Amino acid sequence: MTAPAVVPRRTLRVLGTSITLLELIRRRAESDLGFAISFEVHNFVDCQRRAALEPAAYDIYDQCFHNMDIVWFWGSLQPVDTFRITDWDMLSGLTREGGINRYASRGHGDQPVRKLYVQPGEALGPAPSRYISMLPTVHNFDSFGYDPRVFGAVGPHRESWSWLLDPRARGRIAVVDEPGIGIFDVALAAEAAGEVKFADIGNMTVEEIDSLMRVLHQHRQQGYFRAIWRDGEEAANLVRNGQVAAQSMWSPVYGELGETAQHFVEANPIEGWRAWHGGMSLARHLSGAALDMGYEYMNWWLSGWPGAVVARQGYYMSVLDRVREALSPAEWRYWYEGLPAEVDLPGPSGNIVVKAGARRTGGSYWDRASRIAVWNTAMDEHNYACRAWERFVRQVRGEASS
Repeated sequence: MTAPAVVPRRTLRVLGTSITLLELIRRRAESDLGFAISFEVHNFVDCQRRAALEPAAYDIYDQCFHNMDIVWFWGSLQPVDTFRITDWDMLSGLTREGGINRYASRGHGDQPVRKLYVQPGEALGPAPSRYISMLPTVHNFDSFGYDPRVFGAVGPHRESWSWLLDPRARGRIAVVDEPGIGIFDVALAAEAAGEVKFADIGNMTVEEIDSLMRVLHQHRQQGYFRAIWRDGEEAANLVRNGQVAAQSMWSPVYGELGETAQHFVEANPIEGWRAWHGGMSLARHLSGAALDMGYEYMNWWLSGWPGAVVARQGYYMSVLDRVREALSPAEWRYWYEGLPAEVDLPGPSGNIVVKAGARRTGGSYWDRASRIAVWNTAMDEHNYACRAWERFVRQVRGEASS
């Protein structure tokens, strides 16, 4: 009797950004799960557009909660069943409960819990339910980087977001080009500098957006901005080439600076951090065996090993206990507990990104989580803010290339 033919499983297609779609993660996931996986990597803006407009082109959408309003309400995604998430009960309170217990509930804007649970009629909200919009995974608390040779030595917690508009860095300032991220960096800077006051920085009015843009255009006309960047490699190149004294920064970039790392450090702003939270959603078209693959992949992401990889980039994971099991004790104490590094620590590719004796800016995970100023957000006036931001970006890029 002839054995039945083995039907190969289809490829799981993951759409996302370079934050989590690393080649070593793709290879390990394929090995552990036994099916092919492809990564399609874009910047934030292009990734969101493709997710909303071409939902048949991917199976898993790996992005941030502040993008959920747009993609979810285009009908591109389906609810995630928490009964199929093996470690759902292990997810941190910061994610599932909005800051209950050990975590501060501070932070304007799109706290993950506000868009986590699927409500009646498929609206999103904080009331717990069986179904969620996105499985929370990687997150962090960001600030900006600066050159201490320009700003001088400061005491603990004395750096300020205002340094992104500081005359000392004039002509050598850069920000990230994403209206749900970069606009909050400069809004925190403008408010800290006393140039704009927001009633709710996470949900600006049209008048407040106009006021902020006037401040930005004044600084642009005075030659403050050197560049606008869209990915970590662009940000790293600006530092390595000595073009910036202060700029928006993402954690992995600090490990890619080489010899220039000693002259560019992460700020711990007195005003608090800008936070973000990523995760994975299921495309609306998934069903049957393909849907099973999607759940296998999401559960694999909570298994510990992926969280250890992103920890070495400076990112946190929603299942802390699983990550602790996968990191060495020295890595856990540095990345999560905020203690001095006992030995040199590697990044995801094995290169040394932390020298022995170094201490993580801002302290422990819980210290950093308690000082959130604003979350990456799609505001009520998101479309208006996007148009205003795009005009500003075009002008800065035009001046930088002239």
